[in-house]
Amino acid sequence: MPAVLDLWKKTSALPLGDRIFSFAFSQKAPYFATIRPRFTVVEPNRAELVIRKRRGVHNHIKTVHAIALCNGLEAAMGALAESTIPRDKRWIPKGMEVAYTAKADSDITCIAETDPEQWTSGDPDLPVRVRGVRADGTVVVEGVIRLWVTPKS
Repeated sequence: MPAVLDLWKKTSALPLGDRIFSFAFSQKAPYFATIRPRFTVVEPNRAELVIRKRRGVHNHIKTVHAIALCNGLEAAMGALAESTIPRDKRWIPKGMEVAYTAKADSDITCIAETDPEQWTSGDPDLPVRVRGVRADGTVVVEGVIRLWVTPKS
């Protein structure tokens, strides 16, 4: 079992385990700590986290800043990738395309998804579908993060 998925399974069974996991994950890539993600789902082909709407992630109109949203999408994608990738492969992000579709004026759930066959297709270009959803269900950002998946050398 991939280490991130194993850590999620161990910590999420504990009281406040999602917070323990989220803190540990953010230490691996410290920039993620700026949004204080709280992971709620980590499984192969899917990861979700929540960014709380708070002053530290606000823009000038007091909504969640576009770059904070992208940071959340990338963190969700990273957890998904680490929980899904076959042991004989490695990944690196190679691009992100997003559209901002509504104001992010509540907590935002960032979701990353793939299909199982994407990881075994042999095509090194792997698009991860990402979106951010407001508390009322409105999608505020959506797009694709492209990964480059290659065999470990």
